[in-house]
Amino acid sequence: MEIRTIDLEGRTLRIGIRRGSNAGPPLLLFNGIGANLELVEPFIAALDDFEIIVFDIPGVGGSPAPVVPYRFSTLSAMADKLLTRLGYSGPVDVLGVSWGGALAQQFAHLYPERCRRLMLAATSPGVIMVPARLSVLAKLLGPRRYTDPAYLERVGGDLYGGTYRHDPALLREHSRHIHPPRGRGYVYQLLAAWGWSSLPWLGALRQPTLVMHGSDDPIVPLANAKILAARIPKARLHVIDDGHLFLIARAAEVAPVIRRFLQQESH
Repeated sequence: MEIRTIDLEGRTLRIGIRRGSNAGPPLLLFNGIGANLELVEPFIAALDDFEIIVFDIPGVGGSPAPVVPYRFSTLSAMADKLLTRLGYSGPVDVLGVSWGGALAQQFAHLYPERCRRLMLAATSPGVIMVPARLSVLAKLLGPRRYTDPAYLERVGGDLYGGTYRHDPALLREHSRHIHPPRGRGYVYQLLAAWGWSSLPWLGALRQPTLVMHGSDDPIVPLANAKILAARIPKARLHVIDDGHLFLIARAAEVAPVIRRFLQQESH
């Protein structure tokens, strides 16, 4: 990836662009809570022929936190301006992962002309959802898994499920690419999701949508993907035999699924 920092209307953003040879629209990727752009590099590498744009959410990685909190609508407007600033004037395909899946839904809702196709990975319709167990939620309230590698190795299997339950080396590799969220950045991401729900308008989304989910996801139970697929008119569900981070653990298997979805003709 080409990684650089830009100024966007007074806000500093760290962005990554991986150039591709595919003739279709570029792919805009919204990452999970507390996750810097390097954490999705295995997936980006697997989808090697597509142009991909990803950025650190304000307060995460190399993007400084703003003074005041934000909402998903604020970030959607920022993403639209970022695309224009980078020279992408037409529609893009959008992929949101976990927390970033909520942002992807909001972006598709507010900017339908910008979003050609929508992909939602390991995500939910917001606060009105089938929740994780309390023991899992307690581990998500703070960023310790991003700041303490030993803690991540101890709880990562129960937290992320799937391959991460029995592969400590995968957890160590994941930990190696983490840039811990700083100061109030993680709290702002939690606040952005507070009270947010897409259920009232999911039926209005008109983009062809691929809902992807792991069969063993302790953070976002599979039932939430079924809700999304049922409520979005042009959605289909693809279940992967893995956990919350299947996009990384099974990148080589997931990339062809996404490639077929993005290249198929619209009906």
